[in-house]
Amino acid sequence: MFWHDDCLEHDAGEGLWELPGSWPWLDVAEPHPETAARLRTFRHALMHGPVASHLKWHEGRHASVDELLRVHTAEYLESLRVSTRVALEVNTVVGPETWRAVCAAAGTSLAALQSGAPLAYALVRPPGHHAQPDLADGYCFVNNAALVAETARRQGMRVAVLDWDVHHGNGTQEVFYDRPDVLTISMHMRHGSWGTNHPQTGAPSEVGANGRNVNIELSLGAGDTAYMRALDEIAFPLLREFAPDLLVCASGFDGSAFDPNGRHNLTAHGYREIGRRVASFGTRVVLTQEGGYLRGYSALCLHSLVEGLLRLPEPLLEDPLAYVPDDTQLVDADFEHVRRALKPFWPGVL
Repeated sequence: MFWHDDCLEHDAGEGLWELPGSWPWLDVAEPHPETAARLRTFRHALMHGPVASHLKWHEGRHASVDELLRVHTAEYLESLRVSTRVALEVNTVVGPETWRAVCAAAGTSLAALQSGAPLAYALVRPPGHHAQPDLADGYCFVNNAALVAETARRQGMRVAVLDWDVHHGNGTQEVFYDRPDVLTISMHMRHGSWGTNHPQTGAPSEVGANGRNVNIELSLGAGDTAYMRALDEIAFPLLREFAPDLLVCASGFDGSAFDPNGRHNLTAHGYREIGRRVASFGTRVVLTQEGGYLRGYSALCLHSLVEGLLRLPEPLLEDPLAYVPDDTQLVDADFEHVRRALKPFWPGVL
């Protein structure tokens, strides 16, 4: 596990959930959902839960501007250095503390890569997978997963990215869309474009160069079964065919049944099984932390994912909350859209 305290410094302020500003009819303003408390809760679960004895913690670092320029423009990076809190887009708020936090998140993600460990998790914030080369979006400023992937690519590695955050990894898609030498796979709920800072739709038809951009768009209500089938029937067959040296995972927990920012129904068991499948793939893995906003249940899901990554034989924590039915009726239709878009590029695989 890789960690840096400066990741806690970013503060998006208060308002109406994710929307900053003053709302006269609101009695008590709400903290922005992407808070330092969520990351502290994640760390506490791993340090005090039963998986703690299986983990080794490492100090991260700050990324340099030259490193950030691998995936972002100089003008955009300069826009993140502010003296007062301001919304760069409707729900993505940058403040005076943000620059140190994003540099710590990016550098700690790179430290996880540079460690050479076969399995390394960068427990960082702010999240990154919506950040495009010159645009902030969806609480994200610097694309940590893309930075790890691009750094590894420049070091001569064959790299794939697997993203299971409930929202489309549009920033990572944008960074690598024209590159046939990086495979990007995003499993997410169907939500479409949500504005000028997020023009990508996340639809299967956005295939990129040589079909190397894979969007597995799942209907609302998708749960454990849909995600396991997406991995077993689409994601891992493509990954095996592509044969990466490094798998970068954008790890979000907002696909859980209790997350206020998603409409999917994954349980802690589902995340444990995601971790088990990633570990069983047999390739070196670096994970970067993305979403997950009901912090208590997200922390449980993280603990379960880590159990799976470590291939522990039995669950160490029980799930006291999961009860939402696992609706699977739309899975076949969802997958048909993906297969139809990708078959010309991956003959005999799907």
